[in-house]
Amino acid sequence: KDMRKMLFVYNPRSGKGLIRNNLFDIINTFTQGGYEVTAYPTQALMDGYKKIQTSAQDYDMVVVSGGDGTLNEAVKALMSLPVKIPLGYIPSGSTNDFASSMSIPKKMIDAAQDIMDGVFFEYDVGKFNEDYFVYVAAFGMFTDVSYETPQERKNIFGHAAYIAEGLKRLRTYKGIELTVEHDGIEETGNFLIGIVSNSTSIGGMKFLISDSVYFDDGLFEVTLVRTPTNAIMLQQTLNDAIINRLDTKNFLTFKTSKVTFKSAEPLPWTLDGESGGSHKLAVIENCCRAIKLVIKADDKTDQQMQIDNMAKQEMESPAWRDVIFEDQRGIEQ
Repeated sequence: KDMRKMLFVYNPRSGKGLIRNNLFDIINTFTQGGYEVTAYPTQALMDGYKKIQTSAQDYDMVVVSGGDGTLNEAVKALMSLPVKIPLGYIPSGSTNDFASSMSIPKKMIDAAQDIMDGVFFEYDVGKFNEDYFVYVAAFGMFTDVSYETPQERKNIFGHAAYIAEGLKRLRTYKGIELTVEHDGIEETGNFLIGIVSNSTSIGGMKFLISDSVYFDDGLFEVTLVRTPTNAIMLQQTLNDAIINRLDTKNFLTFKTSKVTFKSAEPLPWTLDGESGGSHKLAVIENCCRAIKLVIKADDKTDQQMQIDNMAKQEMESPAWRDVIFEDQRGIEQ
């Protein structure tokens, strides 16, 4: 029987260069799982994108290892192809929000084994104007911290480096005046932060995200933080954010499949922790179930929820009760 073919693209510099100590075990795991592996170490920014875009259709599966930036390149490349090629992910970056959301193990060898034992899961991808993102598009204070924090500092200090970089700015930040449109609703206001996400973790932190996140329901969770006008409101906003109380007047939150942001000045955005450029108009759309991930089976998905609900409705329907009654009568006779 012919072995299936896998393209394994990894960033050798991601995180603390963790991949070096794990490369043999990872490739061995894939080979034992029945794959002939082509390993490709990325050489520069967007190199992974180019490799996947030009070669992925010659393979049965693509697996990438690196930080969220490496994953972002892989998803962009796969979105440009006419067929859905399965994608596995082994995290090795400094934050790994996506891995945290999808319960992918931190230990690289365990993540590799989960891909071999995994199931297909169709995951929503974000479209940002003509670009794509995997789990978050954000603007405002803190949101550009992850790519403006030097890599060496991220390697040494981890999350503390992000937070320290963000806190430096709090006193000087003025907020952004913009108009938000979604589902026939339009609102103009001044905002400190805006987050459009499909994730349970952003910047390694769990707050500023609403509950009940499904990764395949065609909806984003949107959180906008209003700019505090005085010290008391600033303190209230911080207190609410820390306990994730997002239903107060200091926040605007909603779920939607499409949202538009308009601002008078070009607004800098970050997509998956990398620079997304500055835009006066940002149109963000949910591409529902656009990517075929390979992950360990999990029940926290919209697809699974629909299956469970259908099964429950069938069990409660009169027709189903008749079937059970008929079966019981047959047994009694």
